Amino acid sequence: MLNRELLDPLDLSGITERIVSRRRVDGGFDRRYWRFRGGRWYDGIATADAVGCCLRCIFCWSWKVRDNPYTGGFYSARDVWVKLREICARRGYRQVRVSGCEPTIAFNHLEELIRLFESEGRYLFILETNGILIGAYKEYAERLSGFKNLHVRVSIKGCSPDEFSMLTLAEPSGFELQLNALKNLIDEGVSCHPAVMLSFSSDESKAKLIDRLKAIDDKLVKEFEEEYVFLYPHVEAKLREYGLKPRIAFKPDAIPRDLI
Repeated sequence: MLNRELLDPLDLSGITERIVSRRRVDGGFDRRYWRFRGGRWYDGIATADAVGCCLRCIFCWSWKVRDNPYTGGFYSARDVWVKLREICARRGYRQVRVSGCEPTIAFNHLEELIRLFESEGRYLFILETNGILIGAYKEYAERLSGFKNLHVRVSIKGCSPDEFSMLTLAEPSGFELQLNALKNLIDEGVSCHPAVMLSFSSDESKAKLIDRLKAIDDKLVKEFEEEYVFLYPHVEAKLREYGLKPRIAFKPDAIPRDLI
């Protein structure tokens, strides 16, 4: 594997936010997005693909956009709300999400977007997050606790600090922030579950993580989601670059084009 200096995800979050977010004269916040689409995940969901992340996961399907944070254009939360509602109307969806990035960067924008959907009460907002910022700032979990039509999927990168660092190129301490995000969300009564990248983990490593999740709350074990790498060509290229070979992975041949 290439020898590189490990990143501080909190520092990278601040740097990234200054690129992908801007404050308007009216006090609102815009964020960069590069596409809006429907997809079959979760049995049908409208997705806004935003730009910017605080990790550098080697297996990330959107790493090309992630590493070019000036991609796309700025949209207000209302702009995104309108586009996602239009997709839902066309396809009969009742779920929405922001994907391809770390949504909690530019948290004010995210909160405004969730509030717009909450005001209707028609859609479930699924917040897919790596949990770094929610783990670092309990205030974020407190602010999310005010929403009823919200579920948080915390994507855990590996099963230990060492695995986390290997997969994300970030300092191992970031792993603890991911677990702390789950604790903060549980403490604030926010609906959530862990989705764990297991492609590079041993059974023993997985068992140790399950014990840690159980210590936070038993329901995190019951709702434990296993996540594995999809071997898109550009993902395989990145894995080869870093000398990583997944123990378990899947080819994307059967996945509809609108999910890629």
